[in-house]
Formats: sequence, structure tokens, C-alpha cells
Amino acid sequence: MLGAAALAWIGVVLAGCAPVPIDTRYVARSQDSRVQFLVLHYTDESLADSLRILTQGPVSSHYLVSDETPPRIYRLVDEDRRAWHAGDSHWRGTSMLNAASIGVEIVNPGASVGADGQRRYAPYPPEQIDLLVALVKDIVGRHGIDPRRIVGHSDIAPQRKTDPGPLFPWKRLADEGLVPWPDATRVATLRASYESDLPAVAWYQQQLQALGFRVPDHGMLDETTRRVVAAFQMRYRPSLHDGQPDAQTAALLRVLNTPVAP
Repeated sequence: MLGAAALAWIGVVLAGCAPVPIDTRYVARSQDSRVQFLVLHYTDESLADSLRILTQGPVSSHYLVSDETPPRIYRLVDEDRRAWHAGDSHWRGTSMLNAASIGVEIVNPGASVGADGQRRYAPYPPEQIDLLVALVKDIVGRHGIDPRRIVGHSDIAPQRKTDPGPLFPWKRLADEGLVPWPDATRVATLRASYESDLPAVAWYQQQLQALGFRVPDHGMLDETTRRVVAAFQMRYRPSLHDGQPDAQTAALLRVLNTPVAP
């Protein structure tokens, strides 16, 4: 039989487990969601390996969109918890985005190198993208995420990542009203002017910084800058993402950074 001292100690422990009384009658106006970014990835693995890695490995994501028929959404991490998907990352002044983002992985084999040495990417099935769009709309609607903060892993970590790759249909997300997209007519007009007077490298670096990328500002076309240019091109001009700061790239940047007033 327990003695009086032991019973008293148990009482203290149980009392410590009781909920702390909190008054919730007042709600502050100055607040928003902790989720400020939505980051899209491809897994570069099969579904089985993706589930294994994202649940048992050192990385994770909030959601996984499968390539099954029909595709399925798996929730792997609750949205109120931090998933480890972004790593060393930066976008629009914020670094290490894990703490302020939701990560969505898409089952896709990614890139492969053919016999000719060319790098080729795998397409996304339309049904998979339809389901992804529905998920993105749901997340954005609940958290009020700014369209400029819906990004790919290659946007926030261009020195080490290329996912979700040049075959990811960013234009589809734009058509759904989820992300900004440059007006083709304005781009064509500006491209003609830039063909005869190409901006300096420093201008490209400044424009990429304004868009949200982390890029040097030394005015030199080094490998770091090329990778950022390539990441930008992969999203807005996927047919050619060679990292070369040309006239069309300049026009795309200018239009995206100077939207027309409604």
C-alpha cells in the first residue's frame, strides 16, 4: 500500500497534467497564418521509394501526390508542424523556408541522361496535375498564401535543385489564378528592343533579386548566376533553360517585375 507521502506526490503529478485555464474571448486583428510559402517538388523516385524516404528518411513533406491510377494525395506531416523539405533555401528575403512553408512532393522520376548525353525530364500525367491543382487551391485558400510565394524547389535553391523541372506546368497554375504569368504580347514587344540593346549582367541580377531569387550582385556572369538564370528560365521559358541571359529572358523579367495596373 502506498504511503501518505507517495500519494501526495502522485497528486502533485496529476495536478500538473491538468489543463491551464486560458481565456479565449479576445482575438487579435494583427495576425495571419504561419504558412507563408508553398514549395513544390518532384521526388525523383518511385511511389514506394518516395513513401519510404519521406516517412523513414531524413527528409519529409506535408503532402505527397502519387502517380497511381487514379492519383492519390498522402498527408505525411500535419500542416501545423514543420516538414523538412526545403533545406538551405531563400525566397523574397526569407531564408530556411521549412519553418514558414508547406511542402508538396509529386511522384515523378525527374531527369535522366540519355545515350547522347542529353538530360531529359519525365512528363506529369494530366490526372496528377488536376489533383495537385485542387490541393494547391485548398492550401492557398486556407492560408492566404501570396501567389508570388508559390514556388518550386529550384526557385528557392537554384544552386543545388532543379525540381519540379521544366515539364512542370506552371502555366496551368497561372491559368487557374494561382501564380503570376508574364503577358506574351508585352514580352514580345520588349524582346525586340532588348535584341539590339541587351542589358548588362548586373541588370539581370537586380531583376532576379527583385523577383525573389538569391543571386550575386557583382555584375559577373559566373556559374552561380547562370544557375539562377536557368532556374528562372526553367519556370517561364522551359523550352530553353541554358542559363544564358538573353533578350527573351530580359523581357520576361521586366514584365514580371512591372505588372500592368488593373
